[in-house]
Amino acid sequence: MQNLFPNRIPVYIYLFLIAIALACVSCSSDDSDGNNNQGGTDVPIDNPGTPNGNVFEENFVLDTENRFLNYVLPATEYNKFLQGDGDFVMVSNKVYEYLNDDFDFIFILSDEVKKPDDLYFGITRKVKNDVEGIGGNIYDNTANYGSKGALKSIIHMPETRFVRNGPFLHEIVHYWGNYSFIPTTVGGHWGYSSVGGQLGGFDELVDLGSNAYQGRLNGRDGFGTFANSGNLIPYGNLELYIMGLIGANELESVQVAENPVSTGSGGFTADNITTYTAANLIAQHGERVPTTQNAQKTFKGITVVLSTTKLTDDKIAELNSDLENFSRNAAPDSSWGNLHNFWLATGGKATLDITVSQANIK
Repeated sequence: MQNLFPNRIPVYIYLFLIAIALACVSCSSDDSDGNNNQGGTDVPIDNPGTPNGNVFEENFVLDTENRFLNYVLPATEYNKFLQGDGDFVMVSNKVYEYLNDDFDFIFILSDEVKKPDDLYFGITRKVKNDVEGIGGNIYDNTANYGSKGALKSIIHMPETRFVRNGPFLHEIVHYWGNYSFIPTTVGGHWGYSSVGGQLGGFDELVDLGSNAYQGRLNGRDGFGTFANSGNLIPYGNLELYIMGLIGANELESVQVAENPVSTGSGGFTADNITTYTAANLIAQHGERVPTTQNAQKTFKGITVVLSTTKLTDDKIAELNSDLENFSRNAAPDSSWGNLHNFWLATGGKATLDITVSQANIK
């Protein structure tokens, strides 16, 4: 993983720049809906049935640490992902050609140092919804991607460094929200609301009078309407609820601005601020099913790194470090500074396994 914080430049300047960038330009959510549109015990892989032990095909190779697959593509196919037209089905079918249907998420990363200026930071393609009470329809399009029902969503991020800096946390939570769970003027995100989470929103609202307001986050003026500072912040209270990690008794009220208009730096005008209590939201959507007592809390993902040539040793080491830190069931190491991994962002309530075990291989 590239160090975004060179020794000669203070860390806080880079963190500030990342926060501004991701608050201004974030992900896209390319979700299917009902109208249109886990694995075994982890054990070391001694030999997945190929001469080299980790090579499924010459251009489809499992890293020796078993954390990701390197899929080497022709430039024409690779570039489609940088043009926003990548073939997700091609990637998922390749995964299921060799691996069992054990994964909740397929993470696709492009081997780019800098994403194209007109491309998203990340995109989520949701392929099913089997959770009631969080907005959206119940549907299952997993067969279209070669899955027999386990796959939740496929995520693409054009730079590998986004595992560490974000929007990795952001894209994962898109499986659960925002699908009209609360009103928003920023499709698929929390917009001008008090969720204060990975999909945007403030955590403090100052009434300036005359229908003018100042949104704040972490004690400072400003917030993102569809993203908040990459992996610098944890999941918000409402995000933990829709993920099934807290119950309705822990769900906090949410303020939502009606007809908001930005005035800059987190300031905005609005016709009104409406408060939705937990009781309001549950009355509208019904109880979350499964409830937090029965909700899934251990998730499994498979990472596929796209490139036009085989990855270098330095890139492999960087990826292994970042993926290990992101998926460990503890805080990431000190090199991550204030950045959150999945376990930390959930308050230790959920885990994410990204290793490939012998049991996952056909």
